Amino acid sequence: MTLTEERAEPHTAQRLTRPDPASSTRGGQRFLLLGLILSSLYSLFPVWWLIVATTKDRTGLYQSNGLWFSGWHLWDNLHQLFTYEDGIFLRWTANSFLYAGVGSLAGTLIALATGYGLARFQFPGRNLVFACVVGSFLIPIALLTLPLYLLFSEIGLVDTPWAMLIPCLINPFSVYLAKVYTEATVPYELLEAARIDGAGELRIFFSIVLRMMTTGGATVFLLAFVNTWNAFFLPLTLLRGEENWTLNLGLYNWSGKRLESGVDLTSLVLTGALLSIVPMAIMMILMRRYWRSGVTLGALK
Repeated sequence: MTLTEERAEPHTAQRLTRPDPASSTRGGQRFLLLGLILSSLYSLFPVWWLIVATTKDRTGLYQSNGLWFSGWHLWDNLHQLFTYEDGIFLRWTANSFLYAGVGSLAGTLIALATGYGLARFQFPGRNLVFACVVGSFLIPIALLTLPLYLLFSEIGLVDTPWAMLIPCLINPFSVYLAKVYTEATVPYELLEAARIDGAGELRIFFSIVLRMMTTGGATVFLLAFVNTWNAFFLPLTLLRGEENWTLNLGLYNWSGKRLESGVDLTSLVLTGALLSIVPMAIMMILMRRYWRSGVTLGALK
């Protein structure tokens, strides 16, 4: 063995025993992929069970395998759902769209305007106002339900659509999100340039600020929509008549009829529950392009 070979041998052994970074990276990617697959299965399992359950009649619902199909009675269940009690389910759906859609849209506009004011205007007590906003969204909504009921009882708004719409207009957490997003996306220089050009504050807000806060506004609207759509305790306390109920409250009432009157409406409840998640899925798909455009805009900046 020559001197050159003796010097090269330790380096060769060291190179053979050195761990491969690419192998470690692939192992981490496999572990991450496995975790994502398990999380997806865990999240989709209830949805799969709900889809399967809505295709069964009453007998198949209780006597067949809960995770697989047993006949196809989806259209019959939909027909019964839309015709039961003169189509009261459609009325509940319209009420939910009214409360969640109109209330969230108006609440989003108010939240964006308030957040913009807190972020870009100097006035006495601004820090105190912001501290009150932060403290107020830490209070659970359940603690505010009884005071709202007492207040609306005094002014005659209980069991009216206003009892659900007015609380949707004010959301402290949405104000907080709007303030944080305004500070990150709306520069002072742009506002000052618009004022120098003679634009008023309302024109600046509606023509410039709102366009720059599209992504933040979409996030605020979606969170408010989902929160109002899934609300249960507030409509349970403030709404009395069936004509003003939401989907969640109506389906809850149907599920209790089995104990009260012996009428089993489980198939209708499950079918209605499946339809109740469709608007939120559509909303997520529609709002996705705003989030994508916001991320792209941030990357370009």
